[in-house]
Amino acid sequence: MATAPSIHTRYVYSPQIASHYRINGSQQRPSYSSSSSSSSSSSYSASNFSSIFLSGRNRGQRKHSVGPQAMSTATQGNSIAITASNINNGPEHLLVLVHGIMSSSSDWTYTEAELTKHLGKNFLIYASSSNTYTKTFSGIDEAGKRLADEVMQVVKKTKSLKRISFLAHSLGGLFARYAVAVLYSPDTSTSGQLGDPQNCTMENSERTNFSKGGLIAGLEPINFITLATPHLGVRGKNQLPFLFGVTILEKIAAPVASLFVGQTGTQLFLTDGNPNKPPLLLRMASDCEDGKFISALGTFRFRTVYANVSYDHMVGWRTSSIRRETELGKPPSQFLDGYKHVVDVKYCTPVPSDGSQFTPRAMKAKETAQNASYTENTVEYHQIMEEEMIRGLQQLGWKKVDVNFRSATLPFFAHYNIHVKNERLHNAGVGVIAHVADSLRQSEATILAPSF
Repeated sequence: MATAPSIHTRYVYSPQIASHYRINGSQQRPSYSSSSSSSSSSSYSASNFSSIFLSGRNRGQRKHSVGPQAMSTATQGNSIAITASNINNGPEHLLVLVHGIMSSSSDWTYTEAELTKHLGKNFLIYASSSNTYTKTFSGIDEAGKRLADEVMQVVKKTKSLKRISFLAHSLGGLFARYAVAVLYSPDTSTSGQLGDPQNCTMENSERTNFSKGGLIAGLEPINFITLATPHLGVRGKNQLPFLFGVTILEKIAAPVASLFVGQTGTQLFLTDGNPNKPPLLLRMASDCEDGKFISALGTFRFRTVYANVSYDHMVGWRTSSIRRETELGKPPSQFLDGYKHVVDVKYCTPVPSDGSQFTPRAMKAKETAQNASYTENTVEYHQIMEEEMIRGLQQLGWKKVDVNFRSATLPFFAHYNIHVKNERLHNAGVGVIAHVADSLRQSEATILAPSF
């Protein structure tokens, strides 16, 4: 049975909410410029998902072109205002795409087209544009708030939405983690909108008692997926691979990071804030006064991290896969059937703990790191922080997908291959996107499957 086309949108973000939400090629409203594309998509359910999943596997083994047929409807068709009159015909699942540092929504051109073709009528695919280019330097917290505001605009003007998912690349994964805490509400009777962050102290009573229920932007959270995101920051050996693990370069990078990438750089190197205050990324591995970060992540039914095992010059394997050095092992090289360059999938169950902590020892180590010269040893600080962040994040279960571009024509583009930033240069990653698309379809089929 044929289905209605999926809806694919791209907007120029504006803090002011438009009085009408349109999906077309028109730019009649000053607050948005938008487009839509449609394609035929097979309807699916739990009973026939297996055939869909298997039939889609070979996509990852060949290059995909975003052809004229797939893109032609982006600038054609009549304007469609989504209002109460057509709620029943509108999309139910919002998929938010979040780009990384010094990038824009155009990073997702290939991925948008693929997801639009292969997901179905229930998905509204939205490429975020509130943190383009140098706006990514203003800090993870500030960018996270802008992203949260942008998502709320879409939700408020798309009355048919019921579910929400995030797909984020690189630094965008940290923006998304902050944003979901802003958008989190523990139950259906509250809005979940948190106030501006104040000084954060770890709340012992909430380290293990985070809720797995709740809503994100008033919607049911389904998937939280990151691609090559530095979840543990970039401080430490080989966490910023383009420094080649050279100790002196890694020491120099931390104090000068803010000169190049602003507050974001300070936060990634874990030296933001006063010595007696946990760095932002440690706070984001807990429930604290800044936000219920772990509770918010815990509301998603599926949490997945894709990590490059090698050749990623920006983000190391350890930080992108939320693992300790001892947990890495030898990188696999055999591809999963039908998903070229995807080499391993592991399901990591939650690890009970008392969560992340910021001890007096850590405070002293942070002060030393903040004031250290290039020749001083600050290994102790990043070791303490890394362990505490892992302890906090591993309170939740994660699916960890390893990607290896060793055999690709341009393996050193791994950081951009993983989300196919440019189809011509980075097409080695089409198997990764096929894997993401099939995972999203599988989770949607699971959600919509009738219960007996």
